[in-house]
Amino acid sequence: MFARTYGATTMGVDGLIIDVEVDSAAGLPGFEIVGLPDAAVKEAKERVRTAIRNCGIQLRQEKVTINLAPADIRKDSSGLDLPIAMGLLAAYGVIPADSLAKALLAAELSLEGECRGVRGILPMAITAREKGLTELFVARENANEALLVDGIKVYALDNLLQLVQFLNGEERLEAAKPDAAAAAPPAEEMLDDFADVQGQYQAKRALEIAAAGGHNVLMVGVPGSGKTMLARRVSTILPRLSREEALEVTKIYSIAGLLPHNGGLITKRPYRSPHHTTSMTAMIGGGSIPRPGEVTLAHHGVLFLDELPEFSKKTLEVLREPVEDRRITVSRIHATLTYPSSIMLVTAMNPCPCGYQGDKDHDCTCTPGEIKRYTRRISGPLLDRIDIHIRVPRVEYRELSSSHKAEPSAVIRARVEEARARQHRRLRRYGLFCNAQITHAIIRRECQLTAEAQQLLEQAFQQLLLSARSYDRIIKVARTIADLAGEETIAAAQIAEAIQLRNDMGLNQE
Repeated sequence: MFARTYGATTMGVDGLIIDVEVDSAAGLPGFEIVGLPDAAVKEAKERVRTAIRNCGIQLRQEKVTINLAPADIRKDSSGLDLPIAMGLLAAYGVIPADSLAKALLAAELSLEGECRGVRGILPMAITAREKGLTELFVARENANEALLVDGIKVYALDNLLQLVQFLNGEERLEAAKPDAAAAAPPAEEMLDDFADVQGQYQAKRALEIAAAGGHNVLMVGVPGSGKTMLARRVSTILPRLSREEALEVTKIYSIAGLLPHNGGLITKRPYRSPHHTTSMTAMIGGGSIPRPGEVTLAHHGVLFLDELPEFSKKTLEVLREPVEDRRITVSRIHATLTYPSSIMLVTAMNPCPCGYQGDKDHDCTCTPGEIKRYTRRISGPLLDRIDIHIRVPRVEYRELSSSHKAEPSAVIRARVEEARARQHRRLRRYGLFCNAQITHAIIRRECQLTAEAQQLLEQAFQQLLLSARSYDRIIKVARTIADLAGEETIAAAQIAEAIQLRNDMGLNQE
């Protein structure tokens, strides 16, 4: 007898519906799974047969063939256990063959028949709704995540037998409802706040500009000057996530298996700070079964690279494309996947190997050759993609001991959100949302400079030997400064500040 159920796996950051076709016929007993399953899916036959037997259901010894379609895509989710089990039971006539015609099943089975959660439920649920499926059966621990998708009825399962009895009309199973704690967004609590940062007024101004326009930042300063402290607080002044952005971030974290325990919507912008020993694959994603890397986990948030020159050259160079294109493409034999990487890149480094070049309180022990080799670990093309370069000096004692309260993140965020709103009104017809994304053609149409500003930029271009990319990025930063000031035209003062923010440390390799 033939039966069909629907399971799902993930490809990139999207779900993929898998047709689970089961045929049971008289013949030499056997159990084969075809359709390019990976090791976890191949082992499903042992988990499924044992789980069914331990639920008290006895099946005849027949030849069973299971096909996972489309057959040319590798299947790598243990969540196919449940649709394989239910397809097998339907083929044997234990449950009605048409009872799951509009249902998606996604759960791993234990040997006792218990349903276990799997990652990637949110993108699976979104795809199921798009394909016209109306019911979703998942493990109880995945229920809150599945309930983030409207228009599909979600059932939370404890075990396989519970679903069998429900489909046979022997047990009542109510549709799941979200937990109150998961349904309501948590009250935002800023443990890292700019109010805690004493001094560093120029650095905080630069980071506010960066947050307002989505610009990338490089901070250079002596050890202990507060570079990491500042970077940790950047995400607290970025605009709040929209519902659409929050769903995108939650999908990524669901696929990576990094969702909070309650499975609710992620409402805070991501902040990722990988160690400098991070490999190239871990940074951009990939592997034999591709998974999101750090640039994707930081999507719509901040990717902070501390001790930038200590990262391997390969790891740094692969950042050039995702930083510029805001997506990363990973090609493998069986698939080519594209992951989003709309990030704000914040980086930090010492000015020299010993860390004290230019510090008035400590003598630098590095030779000019050592300093040159150290700074050249960062290639010109990568440095050119960072809009804002700032020096972070040592904080003076009087600033640290001052009783004056610094400006809190909430106040800075309000200004950033106002500037972003202006950018959105200007750029929405291009499908963009911040100044860092605009192209040269859009700059010519939307970034009007006064005559004085144009003259100052021309002088800087010739004297500093700027590249064409630097020319565009200075105008982008100046446009953001004007947005923070509420001005439509870019003045000379804003061009001057943008030039200073790009050439503040002498590291430019133009």
